[in-house]
Amino acid sequence: MSTGKPEKAKDASSVTGGKGMRVAPSPFNEVKLDLGIILTVGVLLLLVQGRVVESLPLQFLLLLSYGLLGMFWIIVRVRRVVEKLDRQREQAGNEPR
Repeated sequence: MSTGKPEKAKDASSVTGGKGMRVAPSPFNEVKLDLGIILTVGVLLLLVQGRVVESLPLQFLLLLSYGLLGMFWIIVRVRRVVEKLDRQREQAGNEPR
């Protein structure tokens, strides 16, 4: 049943504007996904590390090394994205208008 009023169109830039969940475009989306995976695996590791390693210092060393490795990976990924954005900005600035 139509009321005669036009329906509002959904904003194309909306985060949840369509079917399913959508994320606004960002050059850092891949880094966010990596961070989510690292955190999820870290929580799982925290839950099972007591059964995998008996010694308390070794448990601490395991969690510390995983945390440092994850931090290093995220830093490398962010630096790559920032360098790529800088190169694109330089190329856009050098193009004739």
